[in-house]
Amino acid sequence: MYYYNLKETENRIKKTQAILEEKRLDAALIYFDELNVANGWYLTGWCGQFEKGSVLVPRVGEAWLLGGPESEPFAKMSSAIKNTRSFPVFMVPEEEYPNAEIIDFAQLNKELLADGVELKRIGIVGTNTIPRQVYLDFEEGFKGVELVDITDDYEIMRSFKSEWERENMLKAVEFCDLAYDAMKAKIANGVYEYEVAAAGEAICRMNGADSFAYRTIVGSGARAAAVVPTATNKMMQNGELVMIGIAPRFNGYAGTFGDTLPVSGEYTPAQKECMKHLREVMMLTKNMLKPGVSGREIDVPGREYYKKHGLFDYLVCPFAHTIGLMEAEAPFYGPNSNDILVPGMTVMVDVSFFGHPEFHGARIETGYIITENGCKPMSEKMDKYFSQDVQ
Repeated sequence: MYYYNLKETENRIKKTQAILEEKRLDAALIYFDELNVANGWYLTGWCGQFEKGSVLVPRVGEAWLLGGPESEPFAKMSSAIKNTRSFPVFMVPEEEYPNAEIIDFAQLNKELLADGVELKRIGIVGTNTIPRQVYLDFEEGFKGVELVDITDDYEIMRSFKSEWERENMLKAVEFCDLAYDAMKAKIANGVYEYEVAAAGEAICRMNGADSFAYRTIVGSGARAAAVVPTATNKMMQNGELVMIGIAPRFNGYAGTFGDTLPVSGEYTPAQKECMKHLREVMMLTKNMLKPGVSGREIDVPGREYYKKHGLFDYLVCPFAHTIGLMEAEAPFYGPNSNDILVPGMTVMVDVSFFGHPEFHGARIETGYIITENGCKPMSEKMDKYFSQDVQ
């Protein structure tokens, strides 16, 4: 079983090579690890455990998967890229593998040269996440080679989703719809937060989720002010609100939702008014999701509404961001963003506030696919729910 689509992989490698051609680069080194999985997964449909890695894409020729010896057998079985090499800098520190073939980047450089690949300029993807020692090893191993940051070019390429990518996200959203019902049903006075998380995670896994893009959010009472509070052994109590969210992946692609619910099963009048504000901003933001609209434009109606209703001081996050291999990935459509919506993009409307003296924190979130004329919901269920009056 594997999570990649070989035609997609081949097309993505060609697009990466087109960036190299345009920028007169000889190869790209694309860094990834378990936390920063997306850039590597985009070409491999795979990520190892414990060890870090990179994908080497020459301007012409076969791509290489660079990692550690513990991941190598797993990669040969499950990665779209089978041509692997192992390096000390990607390994678990101080771990020993006496029977493994482990090389350094200088040796790789010689091997590439023997294959007719001469490296003078290398594009680096992931400069905002590469550990210092990995970068130093790149510099030392490819001494005399110019390293050029192409992270933005590569990630902009990833922001345009293919039909296959959207299909995977819609499947993940189906898991979200199931998880929402399971988590909501579990919320009650005296129930632990981790029990709510377990209900959602279990049903996602049982239906085919391969992983989760963030640790499941369950934050009740004052814990909701933590922005992304993961479930703990706190016991929920009547009178509290509880913020929930989950992000199952299918073939590596994420879906998600967010909501804030009363532990007792019924909002107080003040809580109902609070949630009404969030839904109003969600609809205002949704109405801005059209081709050609920029982030700074998308953000305006929600911010003006927050100012009018005394919530602006508690605004932490912008109201829209892209979703894909990560639950939140660039472009982020905030108040200073000139990024433009394009048909086929997948965008989350994520309305929240945090640090409020009475409600602590609250979030509602659901996703949309940008169309030629506007947008369509990724979850018909959640779109309809958030479009209605608060019950």
